[in-house]
Amino acid sequence: MQPVEEIAARIHTIRGQRVMIDADLALLYGVSAKRFNEQVRRNPRRFPSDFMFRLENHEFAVLRSQFATSSWGGKRYLPFAFTEHGAIMAASVLNSPRAIEVSVFIVRAFVQLRNSLASHKELGKRLDELENRVGTHDHAVGRILEAIRQLTRPPDVPRRRRIGFL
Repeated sequence: MQPVEEIAARIHTIRGQRVMIDADLALLYGVSAKRFNEQVRRNPRRFPSDFMFRLENHEFAVLRSQFATSSWGGKRYLPFAFTEHGAIMAASVLNSPRAIEVSVFIVRAFVQLRNSLASHKELGKRLDELENRVGTHDHAVGRILEAIRQLTRPPDVPRRRRIGFL
């Protein structure tokens, strides 16, 4: 079994949501990506849009550019992205002992990521307090605080362009 940290490394932020890609989930659950997606397609009512969505070309291109080689291989279709709830629902659809066991680790990875983000927010609050205490008398300290603040900010999610005539 893979440790929670390795699973957490497979969680990506897409469209402002923390998700896992179908091929990564299939690998964790011990099934082929083809079988995994087959089970998902056979149970469409279990996967509403807030549980799962298909990546768009530009999202997949950005995701692939983060890695030297693609672990998703040559595909005909763009991959699915599963939220935490979608990943758990996939385990219930696969209904194998390994899928149930791995789903526990996936939940722990999402929780660990959520906790680390909460600690970043706490760090931001403390930086604000420190900045207020130090004041503006030391410009170098202000620049250091701003650099730390930029590191703790979540990535910017581009706004989707509206469809139709404006």
